[in-house]
Amino acid sequence: MYSPGSHDQLPFQSTPKAGPIKRHQTARYFAHRVRESLTTRVSKLVCTIFLGLLLIVGIITFILWISLRPHRPRIHIQDFSLPGLDQVTGFENAQIAFNVTVRNSNLNIGIYYGIMGGSIYYKDQKIGATPLLDPFYQEPKNTTVVAGVLRGVTLTVSSQRWKEFNHDRTKRMVVFRLQLTSTIQFKISTWESKRHPMHADCDVSVGPNGLILQASRNRRCATYFF
Repeated sequence: MYSPGSHDQLPFQSTPKAGPIKRHQTARYFAHRVRESLTTRVSKLVCTIFLGLLLIVGIITFILWISLRPHRPRIHIQDFSLPGLDQVTGFENAQIAFNVTVRNSNLNIGIYYGIMGGSIYYKDQKIGATPLLDPFYQEPKNTTVVAGVLRGVTLTVSSQRWKEFNHDRTKRMVVFRLQLTSTIQFKISTWESKRHPMHADCDVSVGPNGLILQASRNRRCATYFF
């Protein structure tokens, strides 16, 4: 029989649960954590060095590409004239004279040119052609002056064509197109590229006196190579 003073446990009283057992960390566990930490740090260091080297190589490659990338020649029309344009009948002695500058703007790249020729067009019809230069080599940062004169058999101007010139002259401007043709080959130190056909188109206008208009002087020609 139960008595209040009894020290016996109540029939429905639960016994208190034991607290979690603390596991003591072993030396092997700490050594494993240290190895993991060192491996992570070494991996990060290796990745950082690799990415840094990759960035440096990329910058150097870009600089070399910029400095060694071949630039096409820069050609500018300097002078162009058709003397006697103000004469009504002057086609028998028609003559066209011109000169252009050919600039190699590359810093470390030379250019070999093949035979260079020049042609004159009026309204997209060729009216003359002449050889200009034999093959030559152009040093980096160098300018070559190319001059030519077309007359006689190299310039075909009929009386009808001369009338067209004079008709345009009344409009204060006669438009021609000078075309230069050649082949070019780039040279970097001992390396040489393959030859590329090149042509340059120079649009030029002359006034009623047959002299180049100021707007056309020193105009850059469109240059193409393939």
